[in-house]
This record gives sequence, structure tokens and C-alpha cells, in this order.
Amino acid sequence: MLDTKWVREHYDELAEMLASRNNAFPLDRYKELDEERRRVLLEVEKLKERRNAGSKEVGIRKKAGEDTEALQNEIRELGEEIKKFDDKANKIESELDELALRIPNRPHASVPKGKDENDNIEMRRWGTPREFDFEPKPHWDLGEALGVMDFDRGVKIAESRFTVLKGAGARLERGLMNFMLDLHTTQHGFTEVAPPALVNSKTMTGTGQLPKFADDLYRCLNDDLWLIPTAEVPLTNLHSGETFKESDLPKYFCAFTPCFRREAGSYGRDMRGMLRQHQFDKVEMVKLSTPEKSYDELEHMTNCAEKVLQLLGIPYRVIVLCTGDTGFGAAKTYDIEVWLPSQNTYREISSCSNCEDFQARRMGIKYKPADGGKARFIHTLNGSGLAIGRTLIALMENYQNADGSITVPEALRPYVGGLERVSR
Repeated sequence: MLDTKWVREHYDELAEMLASRNNAFPLDRYKELDEERRRVLLEVEKLKERRNAGSKEVGIRKKAGEDTEALQNEIRELGEEIKKFDDKANKIESELDELALRIPNRPHASVPKGKDENDNIEMRRWGTPREFDFEPKPHWDLGEALGVMDFDRGVKIAESRFTVLKGAGARLERGLMNFMLDLHTTQHGFTEVAPPALVNSKTMTGTGQLPKFADDLYRCLNDDLWLIPTAEVPLTNLHSGETFKESDLPKYFCAFTPCFRREAGSYGRDMRGMLRQHQFDKVEMVKLSTPEKSYDELEHMTNCAEKVLQLLGIPYRVIVLCTGDTGFGAAKTYDIEVWLPSQNTYREISSCSNCEDFQARRMGIKYKPADGGKARFIHTLNGSGLAIGRTLIALMENYQNADGSITVPEALRPYVGGLERVSR
């Protein structure tokens, strides 16, 4: 969430920011409530001063042997009035807090202004898309023909947008997981964590999934628990409510988890295959950093995600998202898009974001500067390293052969028992 003091002092700037993000936040209502709260609190303070003065007067009169019944009645009436104003202030405060949690993060100054994904800016490309001497097939045709993907049985035991991986398909998924984790932990400095896949509402609120994105989440009916949409949620919350020494930062965490998203409102898009699933596996990276170094850490994190694709030999590009396409909690985001031959285009496989202190304010994570100054909020960063299902899709499509088999990239072979080719 944003600093309340900053919001109060920069309504015009905030209005411009909301417009640049295509966000319909009710800023007029927030401003009205904030002003009403201050009026109510001022009135409460005046009433309390009158009550305190009256209480002192009662003591003086009692010592003098004077009758204080009328004054005490007045004090009781003041107390009842104060309670009414306190109740009103609490109600206003509750609505303000709810609204504050729905204000998106402020984009970094380097983020290009734009309306939607069409205004994102390409930063760089790696690799050259392969020229096939046959018509490349989409991953769903390849997977079904090889017997490694079963879409019908995924629907039968769950519903649409669930897939069963079998045989070499399941093995490749597991191999990719271990390959990514080993890379990030042995070469990129991340500490592997195995977090819960269920978290409480406070944890979901800390990273910004609640209250805004409740409709996209799966919730347990009988418990205050939600299935995580990404390991960003438990990893970033590991140190909620804690204060670090500056020398303890940065912290690097990575985790493999299943991820669950209802994809509410996205039906009709990418219905075929595994590109948009309700359940998918992902290796996630999270960093906790000082503000001064967080944008260097963002570049490093993005490079870590890119390294996965470079070692697998899969072409990709990196784009910076414009203001209108940047996610709710992010100040700046790089998307990595992988080449999919069947679609003849690049599709997202990773998002790497710096949330600055937006999440840290919600979670109460601070650090004490080495110079002994006042404790400050840390900056949090997160990025996919990578989405495993989409990496499997890209591998299958880019490494397919004319006979329908799939060549396994050399870097992955040690993780799949030396398997060189997936054939029927």
C-alpha cells in the first residue's frame, strides 16, 4: 500500500497515476472519507478536553463540599457523545483502510506511459527462431500424439484447464523443476524454500492478492486458507512483521510450488493446451532488498530467469511493461516472452517485478540502516524462474522433429536420466 501521508498530500498526482494505470479507484470517496475522519477526530478531541476539564472540576467541587450531580451528569453525557463519535471514526477508518488496500502501486519514473500491452517496449531479444522445413505443430497435438499429455482425462477428473502429464511428459516437468532450482541455488545465490501451498488471509493481503483479486483465487470453504496463486505469496511473507539489520540484506529465496488461479473473466483465451491452466507448476524467485539497490536486484533477477532459457536454447525477448499494463503491486516489471513456433509469436513465460515498499508496508517488514537512522521499509521483488508448464510447451514446440518426436536439450538431459528424445 502507499504511504497515507503521501496520498493525502498528492491527490492530483495520484489521480494522474490512476488514470495512467487505467484504474477506476474512487479517489473522491477516499478524499471525502479522509477529510470526514479528521473532522470527527478533531471533534472527539474537543469533547475529551471538555470531559477532562469537567472531571477536574468535579474533584475541586467535592473537596469544597459542593454539589456535583449536575456536572457529573454532563460528564456522563459527554462520555456517551464521545463513544458515538469514536464509533463513527472507527467505521470511517475501516472503510478508508479497505479503500487504501485497493490503491495500486506508483510506477517507477522509468516505466513508459501507455494504455495496454500494445504500448510495452521491447528491450532485447536472445536467440533466433528456428526455421522449420515442415509445418510445426502446437504442443497439444504433439503431446497427445506422443502420449505425454492427456487433456480429456484432466477435464474428467477436474474440469477444463486441468491437464494430466504422463510418462516422459511428467518426467520432463520434474526435470525442468530440478534444473531450475539447481541453477538458481548453485549459481544465482538463492536459498531454496519449501513453503505451504495454503496461506491465510493476512498473508494474501500482505502481497496484494487480497482484497482486490479475491475472485481469481481458490479459497477453502471451512478455513481461513487460500491456495496460493504463486510462491511469491508465502516467500515474501516469510519475514512479515520483522526488522532486519541492513547487513542482513539482500535476501534471496526461491521455491517450487503448484500454483492455483481461477482465471476469472479470462475464459475464451488460450482454451486449448496448457498455456492457461487453473493449476500449474512454477519456480519462483523473491528478493528482499534495501531501496538503494532494489533496481540493480531487478536487473539481476531478470537475468537469472533469462539464463534458464539460454541454457535450454529457447529464443525469447524481454519487454518492459507500460503503466497501463503493469500489475497492481509492481512499480516496474519486465516480462520475458518465449517464442512459440505454432503461434508464430512470443508469449509470456516470466514476469520480474520490483514492488518497492508497496508490499513491505502491508507486511510491516523494515530494516535498520547501518548509519543508525530510523528504520525504513524494505523493497520486495519477485519473478518467475520459470513457469514450468510454459517452459515445457516452449521446449516441445521449439525442439519438435518432423516425425513428431521431441529432442531433449542437452542441458536438461542429466535431469531426465539421460533421455535424448521423446518418441511414441
